[in-house]
Amino acid sequence: MPSILIVEDEPTMQRLLTLHLTKEGFQTITADHGEEAMSLLSSQHIDLALVDVMMPVMDGFDFVKELRKSSTLPVIFLTARSDEKDRIEGLTMGGDDYLVKPFSKGELIARIQAVLRRTKGFHKHVSENNQAEDMIVMNRIKVTPKARNVKVDDKLISLTVKEFDLFFFLIQHQGQVFSREHLLTSIWGHEYEGTERTVDTHVKTLRMKLKPYGHLIQTVWGIGYKLVENE
Repeated sequence: MPSILIVEDEPTMQRLLTLHLTKEGFQTITADHGEEAMSLLSSQHIDLALVDVMMPVMDGFDFVKELRKSSTLPVIFLTARSDEKDRIEGLTMGGDDYLVKPFSKGELIARIQAVLRRTKGFHKHVSENNQAEDMIVMNRIKVTPKARNVKVDDKLISLTVKEFDLFFFLIQHQGQVFSREHLLTSIWGHEYEGTERTVDTHVKTLRMKLKPYGHLIQTVWGIGYKLVENE
């Protein structure tokens, strides 16, 4: 039974989300702000976090920035702010989806199930020397975010900073198709002045370095790229 962390400072919304999710068979854990949520991560098994953007102490964006330093935990942002800039910011910093209030129970559950399907098997919590570390394992590829390394058949692969960032982004969002423009913005930032060919070049070198599994990064003609688990 999946366990959902609800990070929401509004008591009424927190109770409503808990009610909806428990009726659908989910287990729930609640936190009033990002700082409290961070303290729960090391002691609770959590499969996905629903995170309000506007909160006291530590808001949703700051929480996910801190979370992504050490974890691939799936995150869905919940917010009353429908501005495209906010949605892009949330997804760029590591959110897996973005749900604008008000939303229906049906849409909430559908979004949660979709994200859990996409990320199933990619979020693994491991405790070692009382320190939490996440490892993503796919086929015989192992990605350790905290150490920023990638191994193929237990052999360490030498990747540049941006090659790692690009591969990590794709493996976090396995099965999703991203345009070159989206990848360029997500990995290189809004201020980067290079062209979308930068993405093509990095995909090419990743495929070469990740042999024999480089083919898992697939070209979606006319759109961009996606990473798949199997051919």
